[in-house]
Amino acid sequence: MKVMVISPHPDDETLGAGGTLLKFKEKGHKLYWLNVTNVKVEYGYSEERVKERNKEIEYVISSYAFDGFWNMELEPAGVDKYDISFLISKFKKVFDEVKPELLLLPYRYDIHSDHRIIFDIVYSCTKSFRIPYLKTVLSMEILSETDQALNENRFAPNIFIDISEYIDKKIEIMKIYKSEIDTAPFPRNEDAIKGLASYRGATAYYKYCEAFSLIKSRIN
Repeated sequence: MKVMVISPHPDDETLGAGGTLLKFKEKGHKLYWLNVTNVKVEYGYSEERVKERNKEIEYVISSYAFDGFWNMELEPAGVDKYDISFLISKFKKVFDEVKPELLLLPYRYDIHSDHRIIFDIVYSCTKSFRIPYLKTVLSMEILSETDQALNENRFAPNIFIDISEYIDKKIEIMKIYKSEIDTAPFPRNEDAIKGLASYRGATAYYKYCEAFSLIKSRIN
């Protein structure tokens, strides 16, 4: 199976599906990562920060042993500045190249505007008659974004994947992003990551789980 994870920002792929990606890779599935935004000098970031972030991305690619990586390098917190048709064409081009069977997306009601816009754009590309190779679309639960949705849009997962054997490796990879993980009460901390996985695991009678919302699935 070809699995593609779409991260609005580097670290979303690990927070939302790190254990699942590691598990799928071990089971022999092909993994692909499409990252949408990135720091660049023209966006106001220092050359030092740009080099640091790009090095982090290289380490993450190696850690998961991705079979393919695409980086659109759009402006962080600025996805709304781009023309929708332009973005749709960029995503569609990658999809047609990879032909993923499973897509992992941010949740539609995440608090970050980049996440919401990217969900809507990517989902508009998933019509079966346009990309018939796609079988399943899942929304990820991304700590510090998904949990901040308004009450009426709370994340209600219905897919639980056991990551008990991969939780420590997930946290190890997350620590590659030095500026994205910290101690409590910063929301993206090691205890919170493990705590969420423990809570989702208890729901499904596993020690640790990642939870997803099934958007659609086609079964032959």
